[in-house]
Amino acid sequence: MFGGLTDKHQLDFLGFQFSFSLTMNLSFRQLRVFLEVAHQGSVSRAAEVLHLTPPAVSMQIKEVENQVGLPLFDRVGRTLSLSTAGEYFVVHAKRMLGALRDAENAMSRFKRLEHGLLTVGMVSTAKYFVPRLLALFRKEHPGVDVRLVVSSNRKALVELLQSSECDLAVMGRPPRELAVRSEAFAAHPLVFACPPDHPLLAMGQIPVGALASVPFIVREQGSGTRDAMERFFAEHRFEPSITMEMGSNETIKQAVMAGMGVSFLSLHTLWLELGGGLIKLLDVEGTPVMRTWQVVHLQSKVLSPAAEAFRYFLIEHAESVLHAQDEPLLKPPAAA
Repeated sequence: MFGGLTDKHQLDFLGFQFSFSLTMNLSFRQLRVFLEVAHQGSVSRAAEVLHLTPPAVSMQIKEVENQVGLPLFDRVGRTLSLSTAGEYFVVHAKRMLGALRDAENAMSRFKRLEHGLLTVGMVSTAKYFVPRLLALFRKEHPGVDVRLVVSSNRKALVELLQSSECDLAVMGRPPRELAVRSEAFAAHPLVFACPPDHPLLAMGQIPVGALASVPFIVREQGSGTRDAMERFFAEHRFEPSITMEMGSNETIKQAVMAGMGVSFLSLHTLWLELGGGLIKLLDVEGTPVMRTWQVVHLQSKVLSPAAEAFRYFLIEHAESVLHAQDEPLLKPPAAA
């Protein structure tokens, strides 16, 4: 779409300045190659991802460094790591490619086309239902290619949004530190999960205080699930006995099934285990704790037709799809 960049740039690195001229010889393709090498830390791995030969990638990196006038990588054997200048140049390269994507999206809106690449970022808990919704979406929009980016936690997803590396983000709490547009599209129940033979199940509904002697397996600090749990316990002036902290819903579920404790999790992570009787829900007073799922994008970002279509799809259809799976699991068991 664009042959190259022509503006003169001044960058301030750690108190000193240097300037470089980005001529027509520095293309967006070279910026993409540079970012992939920076991400992979290896010319050979970057070449594999980009479907290029390692010599071709090395040549592109050499040309970028020649244009910038500084070494962008520190080389130790075959291992590459970003130099100080390279770390700063990554930020600017992402911004330039982000501007290109915005321009392409704007032109697509004029053409009223619904094709191209849709990049959806999400917190790890959302991976249990977003692919299902995307499959339904693509039945209506088969021309759209989809890329999913699962972030380990909320902070990582906010960084993806900030760098325009995803078109839309699915998360619980929208970031306050960014100017974003956020819209709720579905209810998000959070529940107490236990092994199927847990003695508290026989008591029916229990007060929060009944959990005093229960060992808890919890998500890591910074996750939305952990934040919701701490808010719930703070409201009830209860201090849980936390014995294990993990960054993976899957690992937590395995620990619960093994009888190592109780956990506070999104109902949407438990559909398979509850359906198979591998995990049960404790009927704790005040639960399920209801939150909402949000679809988020930068206010400054011009959404492509594909991203706009998926945003509308979530708002119009996601609630009914998720509710159909949630409702049977939240019904109390029938009396024997």
